[in-house]
Amino acid sequence: MNSSFVPLSSLGAGFSNEALGSQAVFRAVLKALSHPGREVPVVHDAQTPPAGHGAAAAVLLALLDSDCTLWLSPRLAASDAGAWLRFHTGCSLVSEPAQARFIWVAQGDALPALRSLAQGSDTYPDQSATCVVDVAHTASATVGTAGAWHMTGPGIQGAIALSVDGLPDDFEDQWGANHAVFPRGVDVLLGAAKHIVGLPRTTFATRVAALASAALQPEEV
Repeated sequence: MNSSFVPLSSLGAGFSNEALGSQAVFRAVLKALSHPGREVPVVHDAQTPPAGHGAAAAVLLALLDSDCTLWLSPRLAASDAGAWLRFHTGCSLVSEPAQARFIWVAQGDALPALRSLAQGSDTYPDQSATCVVDVAHTASATVGTAGAWHMTGPGIQGAIALSVDGLPDDFEDQWGANHAVFPRGVDVLLGAAKHIVGLPRTTFATRVAALASAALQPEEV
């Protein structure tokens, strides 16, 4: 379905109180980016589109305005998500990820290469893109857990670990390259149904290798 032709009467409502709703969600975003790797609840009453995760939709509803450009991944672009956000925020939809200040990727859709997105500059790092990625699952983990993401950096005391289901296989390499170009680079928000996780460009994140298969074998007698 082309979002350009969605009847306005079929779109869900935004925040019942636009100012208070936006402020509450914005505070959640700030908390997520200030404390990377933590699951932060997103409490809102907006009637978010069914095509994407509710927390991600609410975040974009709070962050977007008429000066913002947004790119939607194929599943979202084929739904009423774009029409819903354009109606409530006045944002502009663009056809190429590189043109957007905000990116929303549905669970299961391919994540555009982070290096292809707006990187900002050393002088204006705030002109980079923010990428909201719907993932299947996130959960706090013990540091050192095989398969979990190990994170360090500003806002993290020591280290933190997070299990994530839904990121591409090459995300570790992409994120390492993104982190290396600081103060330029992309900030990422992982979106679930009711919470978000912040991954700002200042965070160093690596995935703990799975246990070697040999280590799982019983000792020879």
